[in-house]
Amino acid sequence: MQLGPFSKETPVFLAPMAGVTDLPMRQLAVRHGADVAVGEMMASDLSLSDSRKSMLRAQHSKEAGLRAIQLVGNNPTTLAAAARYNVQLGAEVIDINMGCPAKKVCKKAAGSALLGDPELVKTLLTAVTEAVSVPVTLKIRTGVSPDQRNGVEIARIAESCGITMLTVHGRTRADKFNGSAEYETLRDIVASVNIPVIANGDITTAEKAKYVLAYTGADGVMIGRAAQGRLWLPGAIARAVRYGDDHAPTLEERYTIMRDHIQQVQAFYGPVMGYKIARKHAGWFFEAELGEAYLPIKRAFNSLDCTDAQDDFLDTKENTLIDVMSRLHEKSVGRMAA
Repeated sequence: MQLGPFSKETPVFLAPMAGVTDLPMRQLAVRHGADVAVGEMMASDLSLSDSRKSMLRAQHSKEAGLRAIQLVGNNPTTLAAAARYNVQLGAEVIDINMGCPAKKVCKKAAGSALLGDPELVKTLLTAVTEAVSVPVTLKIRTGVSPDQRNGVEIARIAESCGITMLTVHGRTRADKFNGSAEYETLRDIVASVNIPVIANGDITTAEKAKYVLAYTGADGVMIGRAAQGRLWLPGAIARAVRYGDDHAPTLEERYTIMRDHIQQVQAFYGPVMGYKIARKHAGWFFEAELGEAYLPIKRAFNSLDCTDAQDDFLDTKENTLIDVMSRLHEKSVGRMAA
């Protein structure tokens, strides 16, 4: 699959997640094998471009790979201007968000709310593809609601407007993140267009990725919430899908990745906010590795009020945490064998 300067057979993407996939997370995900890590969703209103949040989200580095910027908005002039502005700053791909189900986004008639207005979708996409020379991609859901899965219609509009790649989350706007993703509509979308389609939604393991790719015929997969606390997962899925390598990092390796991530987050956000933002990433790691046993450790970590205290906690708890994870893993394997 070709996407601007990027070319890869069966690519595996890290999904853009607002407040999650900041520069440290993208750098580490790419380092550990993700093919592309899309930047956090950014507002198309350029009056906000000088805000601290926007400037942090716009930061990029060579270690983060292809520079893909995701924009959200519902005004064609504003969206096109934002696309041009980000290309001038070095964006190699512009991704348009029409998949976010968050209330604060949808109430502004943006994100997945746009799926209910195909004519506006066409206007917006045409404005952006005509404004920039880099590839423009689109992320959508399967439709407005389970009774109005119009993903095929939106996909065909996108292709006609010059969109070069489409990512489809297997839920409707009304579903939000409830229930399970469905892939029948995604399969219909793949069959209806000639541009690459990337499958997204509930892809949590290499086995699930292989199933979704085989069932839908999608060109690649995008990993979202499953990568929270497991930055190694997109890379592991990429190796499994392309080479049949089902090797996952050891517990010790996963812990080292988490430590590296926490330290990068602390440095990126600084002494005032760094340790606060590190809490959620450490919490996701504890939950992913410890299951129901994660809460006491998460509470203890969240009570710490500076980066030094967090570092001391993780350094002194390292052997204990790895031992706990190892025992839980052994119990899980034992239950499966029984």
